[in-house]
Amino acid sequence: MTSSKHADAMAAARDIGRLNTAYTQAKVLHSAVELGLFETLAAGPATVDTLCQRLRLHPRLAPDFLGALVGLGLLEYTEGQYRNSHAAQVLLVPGGPLSMNGSVVQHGRVHYGLWSSLTEALRDGRAKSGPQTPAGAVTDEQPDLETARAFMAHMDTFNSIVAPELARSVDWSRHRTFVDVGGARGNLAGLLVKAHPHLQGSVFDVPGLEPLFDEHMAGLRTRDKVSFQGGDFFSDPLPEADVVIFGHVLHDWPEQARRTLLERAFPAVRPGGVLLVYDAMIADGSFDAHAHLQSLICSLIRDGGSEYSESSCREWAEKAGFRVKDVIPLDTVTNDRLLVAVKDA
Repeated sequence: MTSSKHADAMAAARDIGRLNTAYTQAKVLHSAVELGLFETLAAGPATVDTLCQRLRLHPRLAPDFLGALVGLGLLEYTEGQYRNSHAAQVLLVPGGPLSMNGSVVQHGRVHYGLWSSLTEALRDGRAKSGPQTPAGAVTDEQPDLETARAFMAHMDTFNSIVAPELARSVDWSRHRTFVDVGGARGNLAGLLVKAHPHLQGSVFDVPGLEPLFDEHMAGLRTRDKVSFQGGDFFSDPLPEADVVIFGHVLHDWPEQARRTLLERAFPAVRPGGVLLVYDAMIADGSFDAHAHLQSLICSLIRDGGSEYSESSCREWAEKAGFRVKDVIPLDTVTNDRLLVAVKDA
């Protein structure tokens, strides 16, 4: 083997080696959040001994655990003390407007385990979600509110980032009302009415989530701007509005259900209004690893779940009666794309 070919092979080997052990980095992050490390350090820097005492860490493993987090850019170490990096302080401390804490907890406690069954799922094609997943908690008429609350925090990680993108990508001056179908506890709706105070929003979701909606709207101080309507979006009429939104909803369902939802949206959109659909849609002809991995997550969680192509979404919307105006890439964690479709007057 020539020296140049050897160098190329070693570079590829290093890449594969990093890929082969990428789960170790994810699990260090998951454990740090589950232990409350970033929340503890938000109050100020601390030594390894102090952190072992506060978080009940074993002194044999703590130095490598903390050292890995420094190397990953999540902690800083100076003069014998650890402190949060700027990114960790903004994104990994619970309670902040951009906190990803809830999503990290969800991935660590639920999604991480599901990936261990990927080989089996690839053979039998079945979702591997079980009792530990929150699917039932958010679809039941009387959900487990604590489990649902944790899942809402996970979803709000993403829609908190989607909301400003949605606020700037759509000409909201042309509209007065919107309904977020499957909008859970109303985080996206609350952020939209804050960005555009002339809007009046509503959320349509299973009735059992209304207590979490009331709680969250009180926290956002948007009770007078966003209402809740309980129902089943496959059987109950959708609320009428200028804009109907499906965000991170279609990827939970098989294709025929997606078609049905967009067909049911058509009478709900007022003439001249628009349909908005956002998901990690796969650009036609692309092999975006992130989008395909996101699609596998959906498939492992729910039978029939997956991401889908831009052209498929266009087809479903047009068959439902809409005129597709645009598909806009959004600057989000999940690389979402926003389909904008008009119901002509």
